[in-house]
Amino acid sequence: MSITSDNSNGATVLVTGIGGFLAGHIALQLLKQGYRVRGSLRSIGTSAATVGQLGAHTDGQLQNLGLVQADLDSDSGWAAAVEGCDYVIHTASPFPPGYPENENALIQTARDGALRVLREAHRARVKRVVLTSSIAATNHGDGRAPFTEENWTDPESPRATPYYKSKTLDLAVINPSVILGPLLGPNFGTSVGLIHHLMTGRFNGIPRFGFSVVDVRDTADAHIRAMTDPAAGGQRFIIGGRFFWLKDLVAILAHSFPDHASRLPSGEVSGEIVRVMAQSDPDARTIVHELNRDLSVSAAKAHRVLGWRSRPEEQCIRASAQSLIDLGLVPA
Repeated sequence: MSITSDNSNGATVLVTGIGGFLAGHIALQLLKQGYRVRGSLRSIGTSAATVGQLGAHTDGQLQNLGLVQADLDSDSGWAAAVEGCDYVIHTASPFPPGYPENENALIQTARDGALRVLREAHRARVKRVVLTSSIAATNHGDGRAPFTEENWTDPESPRATPYYKSKTLDLAVINPSVILGPLLGPNFGTSVGLIHHLMTGRFNGIPRFGFSVVDVRDTADAHIRAMTDPAAGGQRFIIGGRFFWLKDLVAILAHSFPDHASRLPSGEVSGEIVRVMAQSDPDARTIVHELNRDLSVSAAKAHRVLGWRSRPEEQCIRASAQSLIDLGLVPA
């Protein structure tokens, strides 16, 4: 669960990609703990939306927030972004829905962007850099579930999608599973997008596909713990909870939101149909090699070293759906 005490000592933290789902929650927790937060945006033109989103969930802490422009694909802006910071939490990385047309561009942006941040952090002599990776970097090699920090995805495997490769070729410290939980505003990424698709009738059936889930608030907490815990230096932590087959996740949504159950998929989709769909459907292509696979993970190391704990997984599933309903993104 989240750290609540103020142990910031007035430190400044750069949070890259602050407009994102996870980064917003990290910034929110840091501000509430007394840190000064500098957030990077690809375009400073989106700053008003970011300030408004964070301001709706804070109480006077926005005076400690600053925003800068820095793009992962450019050297420009990163030196100024890192200058004077005590810590860097690098969450910014491309995570497109479906299967991208140009996988090399995605990998290059993720890798080169991380190197730009690391290079400037080294020059600025920050105390620690925490990089957000994913269980995409652990779950797609030769290992078996539950996957741990000892496992690495094989980037040459047919199971390694471009996103998985981008997280494997990148330096990793925090490896979250599928991140769900409450939205801070109307924009959502790929993970909560799955809940949106389910609740708006985008799925005609349920493939036998599954994943571990974790709450965004607990994921943000893990990043801050890794930033400040002396024992976390040079380590890699899986942050994840219970594994759900998609049909079990749908069952939780149907039980929790009966008024929306009619739009949820009910029948199963065979693996053969998914393989046919994958020839033209980017979403199907992303999961086709993971059908029937147990991709559960172990967060034992994070429990042991960081003292990290997570709330019940059903809570973050329900929180994602409730946010979509409250924001009018799922019709009544």
